[in-house]
Amino acid sequence: MSTSAESRVSGLEVRSIDYVPLDERHGKLWHLGPLWFMSNAQIATLAVGLISITEGGNLIWSLLAIVAGTVLGTFFMAFHSAQGPQLGLPQMIQSRPQFGYVGALLVWLFAYVQYAGFNVFNSILAADSLHTTLHGGVHLWVVIVTVVALVIALVGYDIIHKAERVLTYTFLVIFGIFTVGVLVTLHYPAGAFDLGAFKWTPFLAQFGVVAGYQISWAIYVSDYSRYLPPDVTVRKTFYWTYFGSALGGIWLMVLGSLLAAWAGKDFDTIKSINAAGDKVFDGFGAIVLLFAALGLVSVTALNMYGGSLTLISAIDSFKRVRPTLGVRLLTIGLTAALSLIGALAATANFLTNFNNFLLLVLYLFIPWTSVNLMDYYVVRRGHYAIAEIFNPRGIYGRWGWHGIIAYLVGFAAMIPFFSVGTLYVGPAAKALGGADISLFIGLPVAALLYWWLTRSIDVAAETRIAQAEAQALEQAAHEHREP
Repeated sequence: MSTSAESRVSGLEVRSIDYVPLDERHGKLWHLGPLWFMSNAQIATLAVGLISITEGGNLIWSLLAIVAGTVLGTFFMAFHSAQGPQLGLPQMIQSRPQFGYVGALLVWLFAYVQYAGFNVFNSILAADSLHTTLHGGVHLWVVIVTVVALVIALVGYDIIHKAERVLTYTFLVIFGIFTVGVLVTLHYPAGAFDLGAFKWTPFLAQFGVVAGYQISWAIYVSDYSRYLPPDVTVRKTFYWTYFGSALGGIWLMVLGSLLAAWAGKDFDTIKSINAAGDKVFDGFGAIVLLFAALGLVSVTALNMYGGSLTLISAIDSFKRVRPTLGVRLLTIGLTAALSLIGALAATANFLTNFNNFLLLVLYLFIPWTSVNLMDYYVVRRGHYAIAEIFNPRGIYGRWGWHGIIAYLVGFAAMIPFFSVGTLYVGPAAKALGGADISLFIGLPVAALLYWWLTRSIDVAAETRIAQAEAQALEQAAHEHREP
């Protein structure tokens, strides 16, 4: 489905956390497919597929854990995507009805850490890829990757969508050939496909990291669907997001497991990709790495874009922010600078740090995604007074204790089940032999508690307020007077 906007903003994007008025809505629903496919189809995702192999699991059970974790984790992030066209808002600002005008800072802090953290890993991998193929020094390439990503993020929404579509088509060719080469030319250790060699701990570790990685995208998704017209259906928005993200994730994570099983203890993300590619024909490994670097630049731009929106949301909690290009430039620049400093200062031991980071993301965002989706689909059923989201004295209040309590209780319930390598293993996880099932605890606890706490909310009254404010909301958005 497509809509031609009557009034289309061109050039650098100006809007940030503010509502997108109806006559600026544009785009095609199917564009969500390649955007989320390519966001996942990059070699930072490949590294997610190594966990089971590195912890002693065999290949077949690693692959099954990847598929199962992706199927579950993507379910949640795709439902967030459907919120964008209906509300016309980026993702994280939508936390105010659950957590309050100021209380939402709790989750925004965690979100911003995630954006910065992923950018550190992404820019390091991109720089390593470019240094391996073109030389010049890793630090130099980190700077170049950061600058290019900053420019893409600054231009904004439309160029990000276009870049991901072009990269998707190129990916299908280059990584299609590479994947066939991996399947045909590489040899795997004995027992790699033995279904009788099941081990709970590496299986659940792989499952949890994969699910966490997919759920971690939940804080992005409405950012890239909010310009779509509201008459796109929830179902179709869900499908394009779900299958795009799931297919890209499974493809790259499976490649990661295959390469790790083949290389064994000698596995190194960049070197192993290069060596496996050269088995197709000499020099093909370099082609794969160069393209992989472009994919990492694009996802680094996504992180800067989302980080900027989150930072503006946080600032707006203390001082009203007027959406301007200058605000976007300042916050994107600050996000890029923090990511650059982190990448230049990063130490070795990439895989261990990345694994622990992914688990941290899972733990922090499980109760948030649970509360947010319960509120949108069950409690308020998509009915929000959008103007009140930007009103510090509005109906949603400064502190949304229902959401805060549900989040904290859900998180606390997960702690005994945490299993983060050598950093921390909770008592329940120890009793399960190191297996981490915290995902299955935090989701229902936070969701059910939030539902129980919000039974008294008068959704009909909120809907009447939304209807009364709708015309003024459109006018204010056109004049850029307020978010």
